[in-house]
Amino acid sequence: MKAAVISAPGVVAIESVDDPAPGPRDVVVKVSVCGLCGTDLHILQGEFAPTLPIVPGHEFAGEIVAVGAEVTGLATGDRVAVDPSLYCHECHYCRIGRNNLCERWAAIGVTVPGGAAEYAVAPAANCVKLPDHVRTEDAALIEPLSCAVRGYDILRSRLASHVLIYGSGTMGLMMLELAKRTGAASVDVVDINADRLATARLLGCSGTATSADEIQRPRGWDVVIDATGNEQAIQDALGRVGKGGTYLQFGVANYAARTTIEPYRIYNEEITITGSMAVLHSYERAADLFATGVLDPEVFISDRLPLDDYAAALQQFQAGKGRKILVTP
Repeated sequence: MKAAVISAPGVVAIESVDDPAPGPRDVVVKVSVCGLCGTDLHILQGEFAPTLPIVPGHEFAGEIVAVGAEVTGLATGDRVAVDPSLYCHECHYCRIGRNNLCERWAAIGVTVPGGAAEYAVAPAANCVKLPDHVRTEDAALIEPLSCAVRGYDILRSRLASHVLIYGSGTMGLMMLELAKRTGAASVDVVDINADRLATARLLGCSGTATSADEIQRPRGWDVVIDATGNEQAIQDALGRVGKGGTYLQFGVANYAARTTIEPYRIYNEEITITGSMAVLHSYERAADLFATGVLDPEVFISDRLPLDDYAAALQQFQAGKGRKILVTP
């Protein structure tokens, strides 16, 4: 089959690889669509170097074309979206229900071959059937939405919170949509990308700016979310949290990124600093939300490119052009 392969840092190409076969509790999915995200750039940059070479793609959906001998509840022809998370279920963190912190954490498209290919293998337990009205070609949005749902599990937002989001890419926009639905009193968005800020306004945020200095909230915000992973944005965002507020590190920063905090301020103003890592008990809930229309795919998906253009798609994503970029095998 044809697949995108990241073989070394900065090196990606379309190659011919062996067709996958299902294990006893696995299925083979004929991939209809695969999304790109910041994690793919980190893989390309070599930050997960021990996993190379790798077929990337952890946001994907498609049709089941083969099932393992012990699979029940799924059959060939079923349309599914796939949770890429792979846990050992044996380590300390798995045993206490914090599987996303698994000591042997793995993921389809990160540590094992993923959906940037014509076919991909997934555990049957990781597959969620799509209802008839949900288009397979849109369903790659479910995985990033499940990460956003996890973020709001961490936040435990109160009604009438004032929220500030850094970044209006796909993830920032998803956090905006969920903030509106969890009862935020206001949701402001900061980004240096004018086109992306226009999308945030289209989705009904309270205000947009290229700097939080342009927004009048002298007491700061109750909730500040970084959805950029950018070191400078993170540093600025930490200073925007109001007394008693919460800062969520949601964007994936480079390993080498560093910021400073003021310990006395954290103590004196009772500020909470927390993070949200990938998916935890949130994928099926995200699929349910997606089926209700919580996101408009026509707004969130800006580009649909053939798999042959995977390298160009990564370059476009890295340049900050468009919103969610999908490739279609």
